[in-house]
Amino acid sequence: MKGTMCGLVKEEAAPGKFVYRTDLPIPQIGDDDVLIKIHCTAVCGTDLHIMDWDKWSQARIHPPMIPGHETAGDIVEVGKNVHDRKVGDRVSCETHIPCGTCWFCKNGLSHICRNVKLFGATEDGAFAEYAKIRADSTFLLDDDIAYETACLFEPMGAGVHGVESADVAGKTVLVSGCGPIGLTAVSACKTFGAKLVIACDLVDERLETAKEMGADVVFNSGKCDLVEEVKKLTDGVGVDAAIDITGAGPAINASLRSVRAAGKLVCVGLPTKNVEMDMANDLIYREVEVTGVSGRKIWETWTDFAKVMKGPYYKLDKVMGNRFALKDFEQAIAQIESGIPGKMILYP
Repeated sequence: MKGTMCGLVKEEAAPGKFVYRTDLPIPQIGDDDVLIKIHCTAVCGTDLHIMDWDKWSQARIHPPMIPGHETAGDIVEVGKNVHDRKVGDRVSCETHIPCGTCWFCKNGLSHICRNVKLFGATEDGAFAEYAKIRADSTFLLDDDIAYETACLFEPMGAGVHGVESADVAGKTVLVSGCGPIGLTAVSACKTFGAKLVIACDLVDERLETAKEMGADVVFNSGKCDLVEEVKKLTDGVGVDAAIDITGAGPAINASLRSVRAAGKLVCVGLPTKNVEMDMANDLIYREVEVTGVSGRKIWETWTDFAKVMKGPYYKLDKVMGNRFALKDFEQAIAQIESGIPGKMILYP
């Protein structure tokens, strides 16, 4: 497909907002790619990191590039080697594009591929009218899944992956952080059979939403001693598993101390600086297992999130934010920075 399109561009290797342009070339696909006409794309924290040009961005991004990766749309062109996708397919996209040849890819761990490429980061993304991506990084959408809902598979998958890793069935679980991903994790815990779900956050309104989405007990961790409250609820033992969505050092340590001996701490949120902990007393002597999760299992987590989304606990309206034209992206950024909750959606 020839022609030009509109899109947002990170033009310089420096802090600064994206530039809206209407003269970008429509991507030309390779033999293994598909071209997607973008219906909508959600704003991710990663996009804000790219704007701020933090250390993560500096190590990975090579401007000029088109950001955006939480997206959904229609395939309008397929490469000659693509046989399991066709024009007209409705799809969402997996951000992690694995190489398929490294040890991890060959051993069922493609989501942590050592040579991974990142749609909307190392590769041009979806804040545009069209985007290209390797065909095997697309997820076919059921007809009853709206494009806006499909944008959530990628980001909310991180929370669901955390729940998968915690193996929550029949367990008491603490979820720290009740933004959209944390709320999804709460619902996933209940969907997959957790016995008791405790949620904590610093914002009371988020905690009320967490109760609507399945939390049995909620705590404002800025107004109480979270570890003590958890111990009271569990006869002094602690939770079987804790899932930290915040990436904040104090929250991670509180989660660790809330886990029982021989329990498990799953870290989903990304710390922006090193986190200190008392490894001897809080971790080693108590034989607590600590693991991190990166992105989603391809495609297991996507299938699991579909189950959560269709279950009785998930409330889509509680995680969706406002909608904006792509050219008005600065309004969306302003709402995010002002603390307005929910995923902001952009339309090209």
